Amino acid sequence: MSTRRATAPAAASPRARRATPRRSASRAHVMRRRIIAAVVAITALGLAGLVLYPMLNHAVKEITLPLRHDDIIRQQAARKHLDPALIAAVIYAESKFNARDSSTGAKGLMQIQPDTARFIARRSGGTAFTVADLSDPQTNISYGSYYLRYLLDRYDGNATLALAAYNGGETNVDGWIRTSGHGRAGFRASDIPFSETRAYVDRVLQARRDYRDNYSRELGL
Repeated sequence: MSTRRATAPAAASPRARRATPRRSASRAHVMRRRIIAAVVAITALGLAGLVLYPMLNHAVKEITLPLRHDDIIRQQAARKHLDPALIAAVIYAESKFNARDSSTGAKGLMQIQPDTARFIARRSGGTAFTVADLSDPQTNISYGSYYLRYLLDRYDGNATLALAAYNGGETNVDGWIRTSGHGRAGFRASDIPFSETRAYVDRVLQARRDYRDNYSRELGL
């Protein structure tokens, strides 16, 4: 019976011994490069965000809550003792700062009816006024602000009633006050029977809050 001599396992060659550590080192190097690249990309995005965010924020506001002619708004608010955010909110609700003529004949940024403008001209001494003047932002905002001041005074400072009259007319508002049974002081937007006017008042009051929050510096608040 022959005995089989155990054969010692062949020693790994130097090349084989070095192969695994070299592959591990290569993978680690690739991983480091990827991590560095990711950090650089994230940093670049962050810096780009810091630069682009104000521009994007401004662009979004231009679409969702535009503001133009803020110098005229501040001027007329000071002269008429009005909240500039209220003037801006009425312009937003009426035209979104896009001057136009409506199908009902209302004109300009604050959508003033020619008859209303003539009434304002007589009261304010605008003897040279013509309806064409309502296309001018200065005249339109001046007349619209005058009318807002007049309505606020007429309704004892009640913004809900003043805005309802701006949209629905003074005759209608006077009737709503009588039928509500609450008087001027207790009148609320929910007392307005016209859904269009009720929605208009809510829209202007919300827009006034938005303009105060977003444009306090521009409006001098």
